[in-house]
Amino acid sequence: MGDPVRVAVTGAAGRMGRELLDVAAGRDDVSVVLAVNRSPVESVSGVDVHDAADLSTHLAETDPDVLVDFTGPESSTDYAAACAEAGVGIVVGTTGFDADGRAALDEAAESVPLLHATNFSRGVAALRRAVREAVAALPDYDVEVTETHHNGKRDAPSGTATTLLDEVDDVRGASDRVYGREGDQPRTEGEIGVHARRAGGVTGEHEVLLADDHQLLSLTHRAGSRGVFAAGALDAAVWLADRDAGRYDFDEVLDA
Repeated sequence: MGDPVRVAVTGAAGRMGRELLDVAAGRDDVSVVLAVNRSPVESVSGVDVHDAADLSTHLAETDPDVLVDFTGPESSTDYAAACAEAGVGIVVGTTGFDADGRAALDEAAESVPLLHATNFSRGVAALRRAVREAVAALPDYDVEVTETHHNGKRDAPSGTATTLLDEVDDVRGASDRVYGREGDQPRTEGEIGVHARRAGGVTGEHEVLLADDHQLLSLTHRAGSRGVFAAGALDAAVWLADRDAGRYDFDEVLDA
């Protein structure tokens, strides 16, 4: 086994930042050399946390191989630009990017390897593939997608739900996405109902429902811990280290 991959973590005091640091502490293939946060905090999981406003300086001083980011669209694009300037690869798990944000990631990927995924769970990767097969096998079935997350999640529907919808569209062609229903709204041919629920501390649940008049098929993934996402993101960081500049996705990690 070679030297561990040198990893930087942003949003160290956030839900996913803490999880990343906890999971990394139990692995031999990664070494956290930098953790930053936008609000002051001394340490997380025994790792000193620095001011994210000085990220460029910290990257130059610690020389990580890959930075892992699960913060927010605005901060993620800032961090991606800093990584591009410093020559540091970046794994991005942030969702909710608009067109400008996606373009900013593309620009960073011209200089460094960048892997962006809406979900780093191997179970969700299997769900995506199962959805494609089910939709292809049941072309006339109605489809509904429902996702549930904790009450602090900002983007709706979730990035994972959007990815599942894209999988359906890749098989069937562009659909009419109806976000929730109210009043007189009979279902129309070709539509997909999309429902987002926010409650308590739910880590993440996604269901794809397919039904006709006589049968119902439900494909569901429930995450019991954010640790599954942290582990997948660190797997991606190890895989991404020393890659050429460009855009990569999590399926490439799984297929390696």
